[in-house]
Amino acid sequence: MEIDRPGPGEELNLGEETVPRPAATVIVLRGSGTALEVLLVKRNPEARFMGGAWVFPGGAVDRDEGQGEGALRAAAVREVAEEAGIDLPSPAELVPFSRWITPPQVKIRFDTWFYLAPLPEGAEPRVDGEEVVDARWYSPPGALQAATDGQLLLVFPTIKHLEQLSSFDTADALLEYARSREIRPVVPRVVMSGEQARVLLPGEPGYDE
Repeated sequence: MEIDRPGPGEELNLGEETVPRPAATVIVLRGSGTALEVLLVKRNPEARFMGGAWVFPGGAVDRDEGQGEGALRAAAVREVAEEAGIDLPSPAELVPFSRWITPPQVKIRFDTWFYLAPLPEGAEPRVDGEEVVDARWYSPPGALQAATDGQLLLVFPTIKHLEQLSSFDTADALLEYARSREIRPVVPRVVMSGEQARVLLPGEPGYDE
């Protein structure tokens, strides 16, 4: 899937570069050794930032959560509880998967760590109907197909993560891979072509121009 513009609420920045705010996102998994499904939640369409988009549960680190890895993990667990009604057992059990930093060309920026977490036994997602209005389980390829069919609004980072996850058949295989994965920051770039903005990843044609 290709994205030719930033997501809703991601206005381009024409002034001084914004310092990215620390944030954490959790890719909640179910399927264990037999399948792989991920939880997507739908942000309230009335929200100014990412309104109507289907995303993995997550958000910015609160000031009282401190700094560093501990704060990121605490924010990750809190956001899953707030947005999806799922109580994860421990911040220490989250498995780091990736780190994405919003392009410098975008006004609202986050330095986001993505974590993996298996769905606790007996847990089911519950949405508050305010910040998040729906939640669904998808196989990664199924979510991408639903977006292609116009059933879901997905933003660039979610699409790229779903594309990566599509190469794994089970949640256990994904977790095993992630535990040995070296995390390197990914900084997409917004490139203008006339009035059209395209989002590129490092290594893609045009990224370094």
